[in-house]
Amino acid sequence: MTILADLTERTRTWHRGSYRLAQAFAVITVLCVLAMLIDQRTLNGAPLWAKPFKFAVSAALYFFTWSWLVSLLPKFRRTANWLANTLVVIFAAEYVLVVFQTVRVRASHFNAETSLDNTIFQVMGGMIAMLWVINLVLTIAILFTRLPDRATTWAARIGAVLGMAGISLAVLMNGPTPEQQAALDATGTSTMIGAHTVGLPDGGPGLPILGWSTVGGDLRIPHFLGLHALQALPLLALALGVLAARHPRLRDGVVRTRLVLVAGAGYAGLLALLTWQALRGQSIVAPDGQTLTAFALLVAGVAVGGLIAIGRPSTDRELEASPR
Repeated sequence: MTILADLTERTRTWHRGSYRLAQAFAVITVLCVLAMLIDQRTLNGAPLWAKPFKFAVSAALYFFTWSWLVSLLPKFRRTANWLANTLVVIFAAEYVLVVFQTVRVRASHFNAETSLDNTIFQVMGGMIAMLWVINLVLTIAILFTRLPDRATTWAARIGAVLGMAGISLAVLMNGPTPEQQAALDATGTSTMIGAHTVGLPDGGPGLPILGWSTVGGDLRIPHFLGLHALQALPLLALALGVLAARHPRLRDGVVRTRLVLVAGAGYAGLLALLTWQALRGQSIVAPDGQTLTAFALLVAGVAVGGLIAIGRPSTDRELEASPR
């Protein structure tokens, strides 16, 4: 059986709506790349089609993962399917609005320049709030789900919680900046309300495609990192399972679980570090001494934790908790 056929067989029980939307966004990602190559106009200093591209990539990963997770829920499957279908409809509608604004060469987020722009962003804000609530309910369901492999169970649980944290960080972008607040106080209006860059206006120099600021703090970085913990940690659990064929120590489910827990703690620490760095108005490419020190301590902590996880014998309690 080919790898593609094996994957197709495995995904037959996954949530159909989420899986199909993930496939659609994979195709849309390619179309956005073509659009960036053909249409080289810019918006606020970034390629015009960069935002639809980034949203498509994130959506493909997000819905592919949830299509798998929803299929694992032992209880409330019908409710979870309904919630996942609602996620699909809401996000698809939000993406249509993002593309609509892109075609108009208008910012889709924080834009209050015209009544139409403001209405679109307010509608998107309501959609995001609904997505947050549904994501929270599904995350709580995942916390009470136990898979045959304990390492994967904890990877899914921690990833879902960190994913909620990543989504929640978007709240930090929605308030007016000091300059926008000054304009609101003086005139009652502001063309933009909210920003992802801290310390400078949006639209300055940024990393290619990603657009993350190279001159100021950027809250999109921890937002992105947190959102995709839901993919990173289960992939780590999968990789550890594959490596177990070559490394006997990893055949112990307790060891793999410990490593996932250490990685989850490290991921949470990195999420907190990047949020702290962004809120101080510091670019990801120009960390100061405090940031570098905190990062070094985090790496050292994860390394030590990993060594302890591998070297320490499994306790009776851990062995009892692992599936046999």
